[in-house]
Amino acid sequence: MSRFRRTGLLDWTFEVALIFKGLDGLLEILGGALLLAVSKETLDAWLVSLTQHELSEDPNDWLFTHLLSGANNLSGSSHTFAALYLLSHGVVKVVLVVAVLKDKLWAYPWMIGFLLVFIGYQLYRMAIDATIGIALLTAFDAFIVWLTLREYRQQRLVVTANVVA
Repeated sequence: MSRFRRTGLLDWTFEVALIFKGLDGLLEILGGALLLAVSKETLDAWLVSLTQHELSEDPNDWLFTHLLSGANNLSGSSHTFAALYLLSHGVVKVVLVVAVLKDKLWAYPWMIGFLLVFIGYQLYRMAIDATIGIALLTAFDAFIVWLTLREYRQQRLVVTANVVA
């Protein structure tokens, strides 16, 4: 039984949330590849040119000041770590999202475990420096864990019913 034939609101919400997670994973892969391909100096120059106009109008712009601050804090080893982190996180996320969307039963517990590890990390980050963004991401991930657990239980029932029949 394919999930795409169901019509329930939670089923639809689960599919949409997974698609967003998959797109996020693709963006992480692109970001990680970009960090590996571009030197820190080039990245700094790009960010300065991208933010220069906005910061001249509003020197306290939250987004652009954080972008520049984050780029300035990347040393050689943290630059590489950030790239590898984004690549690995993105690849795992995309693989799991695709597997869950294809109803691969093995992927559900892995998706739940993967998200729980990152929720733990996000809670640790919030304890150090709480931001609205990380709080929203953590809440979204917790919601996806709940939806994935719900869907996993339904999928196991379907598999069990097919084996018994």
